Amino acid sequence: MLHRIPAWLLLAFTLLVEPALRADDRPNLIVIMVDDMGYQGLSCFGNPYFKTPELDRLAADGMKLTDFHSSGTMCSPTRAGLLTGLYQQRTGIEAVIHPVSDHPEHRKGLQLSETTFAEVLKENGYATGIIGKWHQGYPQNSDDYHPQEHGFDEFVGYHSGNIDFVSHVGDHYKHDWWHGKEETPEEGYSTHLINQYAEDFVRRHGKSDQPFCLYLSHEAIHNPVQVPGDPVRRTLDNWDRWDFRKVSEEERIAKYLGMTLPIDEGLGQLRAALKELQIEDNTFILFFSDNGAAGDFPSGDPNLRGNKGSVYEGGHRVPAIAFWPRKIKAGTVSDEPLISIDVMPTLLALAGVEHADLNLDGVDMSPVLVEQQSLPDRPLYWASLSNRGSRAEAMRDGPWKLNVFHPKATPGTFENPKFELYRLDEDPSESTDLSGKFPDRARRMAQQITEWYRETTASSPEQPGGWLAVE
Repeated sequence: MLHRIPAWLLLAFTLLVEPALRADDRPNLIVIMVDDMGYQGLSCFGNPYFKTPELDRLAADGMKLTDFHSSGTMCSPTRAGLLTGLYQQRTGIEAVIHPVSDHPEHRKGLQLSETTFAEVLKENGYATGIIGKWHQGYPQNSDDYHPQEHGFDEFVGYHSGNIDFVSHVGDHYKHDWWHGKEETPEEGYSTHLINQYAEDFVRRHGKSDQPFCLYLSHEAIHNPVQVPGDPVRRTLDNWDRWDFRKVSEEERIAKYLGMTLPIDEGLGQLRAALKELQIEDNTFILFFSDNGAAGDFPSGDPNLRGNKGSVYEGGHRVPAIAFWPRKIKAGTVSDEPLISIDVMPTLLALAGVEHADLNLDGVDMSPVLVEQQSLPDRPLYWASLSNRGSRAEAMRDGPWKLNVFHPKATPGTFENPKFELYRLDEDPSESTDLSGKFPDRARRMAQQITEWYRETTASSPEQPGGWLAVE
């Protein structure tokens, strides 16, 4: 004999069970990358000019990473490494994807053969989005270069290396502001728009049981130098360039502050939304810069040699903060050597996604963040290719750092190698070259760099154009 279950009991049972069936306790993931901010760009990392209260609060509530590095010394390469978890040499993106149409690097882009963290997370139930700078290929060169061909459900932002913050004209002198695959005229200061759409993404997806991954890629503090309220500097046929050498130091710092604080304010808005939705405790945030300081602003550490584009520490050692309430202990600091290609394996590990088959170069850094452990020793590598074809490489092995330069080499080649060897634990400013004192170590590390470069580029996908490198 069948007994009818009372409606009130069925409702109570449903209310108790349904959330357990629907709930997904995997963390939401937010990766925030700023552009051209050197090691002292934030006051919690020593900025002597002004305070960055929201980012300082993020550090106080999470962990400062004081030995974190970008895998590249300029925009496009670091982004390729971040997206794939591979040294960017494997992707064929070693240099800036250049805006000038006849430049050797102009037609390159992220190939469909690459696997991004967005693709893997999307396949495993995450909603994915990118807001802001892409710089992985110009869409007029190939539809394959759109972010939505690489695992991102949503895209609002631009493809080029930079855009006018007001007119949204890109460095290739074309309008460059997109919603998905549609170029979309829209008024607004670009940092404010990026903040607005990032918050919108979080508010929409934060109300769902589906976890999300947001790649928030700021334009600031990259040129054009414009603060809110400034006029257009770049049109479709002209760029009114701002030269910091022709203004007072007071004006220079005012522009530096005016371009940085909107980033800081946007983070505050984002955290307020997470708290309002009651999902902050289950949201992982990682903040860092794509390379060292550009010349426009003094955001670099004066104790670190070199700036953007350099394989010296100042070109790739960047401010970084990790935050995850109740998982990452508040107020902690780690000096573990980490690099931006570690981000993808970390995101996948936090999401509970197996990824051994991807053979990533980066490693999961969550033991450092969550358990304050050290990672096994490993070498770190950098290889920089400038817009003019000059090359430089570096390798870090424990406290030892070898930098390799190629003065007067044919563009794109590795001719005329010149070695500089440093001990970073004793000489973090890379001021005393020890290659003459330890020639065997220098030669051995140089050979390791050569072998690493040969191995990482052996299977890189075919890219259109590029410098003709002769080894």
